[in-house]
Amino acid sequence: RSHSAGEEQAAPSAMSQSEDAKGGTQPSGSTLCGDHEALAPVCQRKLKSNLEKFQCVFEGIAKAGNPTFLNQIYTELYITEGGTTDVNDEHEVRQIETLYRRDEPIRTVMTKGVAGIGKKVLTQKFTLEWAEDKAHQDIHFMFPFTFRELNVLRDKKYSLVELVHDFFAEIKEAGICRFEEFQVVFIFDGLDECRLPLDFHNNTTLTDITEPTSVDVLLTNLIRGNLLPSAHLWITTRPAAANQIPPECVDMMTEVRGFTDPQKEEYFRKRFRDKEQAGRIISHIKTSRSLHIMCHIPLPRTLTEMYIHFLVVQSKLKYVKYDGGAATDPPWSPESRKMVESLGKLAFEQLQKGNLIFYESDLTECGIDIRAASVYSGVFTQIFREERGLYQDKVFCFVHLSVQEFLAALHVHLSFTNSGVNLLSEEHSTSQWSIVFRIKTKSTFFYQNALNQALQSPNGHLDLFIRFLLGFSVQSNQKLLQGLLKQTRRNTKVSQRRIKNIKDIIRENPSDRTINLFHCLNELNDRSLEEEIQWHLRSGNISTEKLSPGSWAALVFILLSSEDLDVFDLKKYSASEEALLRLVPVVKASNKAVLVDKTLCEALASVLSSQSSSLRELDSSNNDLQDCGVVQLSSGLRSLNCRLESLSLSGCQVTEEGCAALVSALRSNPSHPRELDLSYNHAGNSGVNQLTMCLMWLCTLYLLSPSVACELALDPDTAYRKLTLSGDNKSVATVREYQQYPDHPERFDYFCQLLCTNGLTGRCYWEVEWRGAVHIAVTYRGIQRKGNSANCRFGMNGQSWSLCCSAGGYSVWQNDRVTDLPLHSSSSSVPDRVAVYVDCPAGTLSFYRVYSDTLIHLQCNIY
Repeated sequence: RSHSAGEEQAAPSAMSQSEDAKGGTQPSGSTLCGDHEALAPVCQRKLKSNLEKFQCVFEGIAKAGNPTFLNQIYTELYITEGGTTDVNDEHEVRQIETLYRRDEPIRTVMTKGVAGIGKKVLTQKFTLEWAEDKAHQDIHFMFPFTFRELNVLRDKKYSLVELVHDFFAEIKEAGICRFEEFQVVFIFDGLDECRLPLDFHNNTTLTDITEPTSVDVLLTNLIRGNLLPSAHLWITTRPAAANQIPPECVDMMTEVRGFTDPQKEEYFRKRFRDKEQAGRIISHIKTSRSLHIMCHIPLPRTLTEMYIHFLVVQSKLKYVKYDGGAATDPPWSPESRKMVESLGKLAFEQLQKGNLIFYESDLTECGIDIRAASVYSGVFTQIFREERGLYQDKVFCFVHLSVQEFLAALHVHLSFTNSGVNLLSEEHSTSQWSIVFRIKTKSTFFYQNALNQALQSPNGHLDLFIRFLLGFSVQSNQKLLQGLLKQTRRNTKVSQRRIKNIKDIIRENPSDRTINLFHCLNELNDRSLEEEIQWHLRSGNISTEKLSPGSWAALVFILLSSEDLDVFDLKKYSASEEALLRLVPVVKASNKAVLVDKTLCEALASVLSSQSSSLRELDSSNNDLQDCGVVQLSSGLRSLNCRLESLSLSGCQVTEEGCAALVSALRSNPSHPRELDLSYNHAGNSGVNQLTMCLMWLCTLYLLSPSVACELALDPDTAYRKLTLSGDNKSVATVREYQQYPDHPERFDYFCQLLCTNGLTGRCYWEVEWRGAVHIAVTYRGIQRKGNSANCRFGMNGQSWSLCCSAGGYSVWQNDRVTDLPLHSSSSSVPDRVAVYVDCPAGTLSFYRVYSDTLIHLQCNIY
């Protein structure tokens, strides 16, 4: 490939075999005949010059605009191959072009993606790279179409040659009509916006590219390969509309999944050239899970609420800029209300007819004259716009299909709530929707039948419409549109009945088509959404076999949007391994995960390694992770991005090998977990010895095996005379009377203290039970024994360290300095325990409080 410096791109190039040629020259081995050979290079240069219009994307006000150069902000997207109704061999595709360098020919590629995910920009980038001679230079001609443009021609007849000539004057001027002599690529963007029948079963077969016919027949024959079989096709669509084209006509299916975490950062650094500003934006987004999720899949938690805010902002901008209003004034002036109502009526009536581009006659039918339409396009620039059609005639459209669907739903809701008119009933429609919606005016039937019929929409054309329509029934959304909408009386029973109806439909027929109903529940602010999805996964009602990758992505998004997402407990899902792997993004966004499946260790390691992971607690107790699972997990723990604070691996059959992997990971990462549970494992002496080396780093370590603890015995020859020892020299207590101990040079004669017989070497661990008030100390053997100077008392000199334990808390004494530790002891009826760990080679001493088989770090000293 030939790219600008360091640039990678993710647009499909199913059509390329080699990309060595540059500068508009023809690749070696191509055959051109007659005048075409001479005319083609000149025609190609003119076509490329025309297609360089894709170098700018508009952000902000569309007409005056802030043109942003696509090459400056374009960021590679996360795209996967697969997702057909057949066997899914989905995998990540970093550079889609590499997929097409295969033995079998790839003629037609379909790319799916949810609304706003970046499909159109992807096609623009692909076309622009060809036009700028940066890539795909084995392609002679590239013809980008949109279904929105083709809809306008549905009543006209064209041959394929005439269609290309009408859209691309450069080809017509050159007189090129034998396309089979060239490498030709047709791009058809927005299949979901197609309003042509696309009747693959009944349309006549056509093989002559000069024979006129309907655009519908042209497209079906071109896609089937009857017409110009040498051409390559790239079709983009929303997932729900993909089934308009028979599977046998598509050689490869890909899906745009949004941005990965690194791609999100890359986009913002490209979009905002000020590095400091970009850094602040990225940091802000990372602190908000909702914002971070929206960067991956550009849909908010409730779609209706976001579009309402969008509409209100546009209305307020119009009011301030054009009507002389103040920023603090309500957004709905009489003019704004009229404008929105008119646009809503246009959106609905044209959506009924399948029109996405409108002519003057269409506007007139809706009561909008051409002058008002021009004003609307100049004022509501982010909603409605004026364009020039194929023959430079004036046409209008909404900036995005979703905006038309939103306003259409708003119009239907306004008519129903403000006037009691049901626009979806038969008497108010003679179009195709009169069959789809036979609804009584009663609210319950209005929404119920709308739901049922939306599911029957063969291409999912009503999916967003029904989400918006249900969203407008929510009182919080109605409040946002106060002044435009009349608020309905809150009826909790009706709302719950509506939610129950949706859940019943999902349970009766779980499929890709019903996934939109989860979004509908989200629009209705159903708080049991997470539990509902858990039920379907747990019961097997939803599985990888029943859902496409895109539908799984939608489910994951809904879970990620849950306000209650804090603990991800695998037991609540109990799904297949494949399904659980699909839920890894949910684990990543949770604060705590409870997982009992060893198959997820590798995926969990990637979660722990992710810079944006929110996971702080991981409980994988009581399963058979074994050493292999722990080794995989340790690769994530080793990452500097890992911010895990607590890790529980109790009862996971971990042996010395697994302990070694954990120790290595803990040493490598300064942000390692501060709490580690390895109880009920088989670490052995070597494993526990390795783990005890980590005690100085950990705040809490669970259940180090007593079998490796030092066996200490108290030395009666050093005991002060008011101390009494047990017969086995394992315990000591203070008494009022002096004991009849013989004189001994090692005995302390003033301070109430004693030593053990054992000397400490290597690494040593022991525990002490205590009551009342005691000092637990570590000292060099040479500490003075006689007199009351500081050199004789534990913790008051440089030869010893002492932990003072009492009902009031703990304090550490060393070299005549006292450090209070405000941790209160447990109930006086239960003996407290303290653990001591000495690492002589490392020169460290740690004190721990032992409680319920848990070590709680108190203090670490270096000597």
